[in-house]
Formats: sequence, C-alpha cells, structure tokens
Amino acid sequence: MDKTTNALNWFEICVADMNRAKTFYETVLGIEIEVSEMMGMKMGFFPAENGNGKVSGALVQGDMHQPSMAESVIYLNANPSIQEVIDRIEPAGGKILMPKTHISEDVGFMSFFADTEGNRMALHAIG
Repeated sequence: MDKTTNALNWFEICVADMNRAKTFYETVLGIEIEVSEMMGMKMGFFPAENGNGKVSGALVQGDMHQPSMAESVIYLNANPSIQEVIDRIEPAGGKILMPKTHISEDVGFMSFFADTEGNRMALHAIG
C-alpha cells in the first residue's frame, strides 16, 4: 500500500430503524443522507464526491448489520466546531457518553456518544 493511501476507505454504521437513524445523523451533522435499497439491505449514504479518494460510508439496515456498543468505534468529522455538533446530539435523541475532551494541541478534541440505534460512536475535530 502506498504511504499516501488512506487505510480506511469505507465505513458502515449499523441501524435498526433507517428513518430514525437518518433523521438523527442529518440533524447532528447538518447533512443530507440519501437512502436506497441494495443487496437486500437499506443503505443511507453519507455525502461523498465519487472518485476523490476520501473516506465515505453509509447507515446500513440488514440482517448482517446489528447496532452495538461493543464494536469498533468510528470517529466522525466534527470540524470546525465539535461543541456545536455535541450540542445537537441529545436533542436529536442520542446520548453523550464522553464530553468534549482535549487530546493535544496537534490532534485536537474528541467526544463519544450513543446514537439513536444503540451504537457507540465518536467525534473528532481540530478546533
């Protein structure tokens, strides 16, 4: 693998209720998510520009995708203001698990939250 290649190129967030999860993530992140059915699953795609080499992902509802607080943690981009994103989590139906926490001057800040589907998720921002 080329040293400039992203190790991560796709993520999936498991959901039990696509409409509820779509509303939650659109509200918290201020984005629009398009939902379609693919390979027997419902998929809600995070905004992405095809072919740009940047990471993207989707909400996924299907038999092989069960929400969990014990699985890997995905860090979502909360730039430019992590606190503004954190402030939208609980009104949208989520729960703050760890408030804005300073990592270092170079790395920025992080926070953990539970989404409406029961997944442990995280935020990261430089500022």
